[in-house]
Amino acid sequence: MEDSEETLLELHPAMFRSNPLGFVISVLLIAAVGIGLLILGWWWLETRAAELTITNKRTTQRTGLISKNTTEVLHRDVRNIQVSQSALQRIFGVGSLGISSAGQAGVEIQFSGVVDPDSVKALIDRHRGL
Repeated sequence: MEDSEETLLELHPAMFRSNPLGFVISVLLIAAVGIGLLILGWWWLETRAAELTITNKRTTQRTGLISKNTTEVLHRDVRNIQVSQSALQRIFGVGSLGISSAGQAGVEIQFSGVVDPDSVKALIDRHRGL
C-alpha cells in the first residue's frame, strides 16, 4: 500500500525581507505622491501569485495570477538543491532556492524570497532520503 501524500510547508515570497529598501521607498511614496500604494498592491499580488508547496513526496512551484504555471520535482529525483543569499539577505534571513532533478538539465524550480532557505533545504533533504 502506498503512503499518502502530506503537505509539510506552503510558502509565498517574503515582501519586506526580500527587498527592504524597495518596501521603505514604496511606503515613502505613499506619503509623497500616493503611487507607493499602487506599487505595494502590485507587489503583494505578485507574492500571492507565487507559491512553493513541499510535501513528503514532491516540491511544487505555482506562479501566475490569471494564467498559471506549475513545476514539480519528486523528492526521489532531486539531484541538487541550491541556496543563495546576499549579505543583506542573510541579515534578514531570506534567500533563493533552486532545485534540479536527475531528469532535466538545469534548475527546474527557482524560488526567491524564501524565509530561512537552509531549513527549507533541510526539509526537502529529509524526504529525499539523505
